[in-house]
Amino acid sequence: MTLVAVAVLLVVIAVGVVLIHLLNAQHDERIAAFHYSDALPGIGRRLRRHRRRTADGTADPPDSDSDRG
Repeated sequence: MTLVAVAVLLVVIAVGVVLIHLLNAQHDERIAAFHYSDALPGIGRRLRRHRRRTADGTADPPDSDSDRG
């Protein structure tokens, strides 16, 4: 009985290793097909306005034009 249990356990471990390997390969193919750093066609990067901190540590009012030259 113990020998059968060890054999079943080894088979289950082997099936798990194969399954993980196949899922990992599928994930690698999906990452290779989709380039995360590429911008989507027709969509540019949006400019975001950030409130900049002044020297005394306070934030500029949102309607100030301190970020424009």
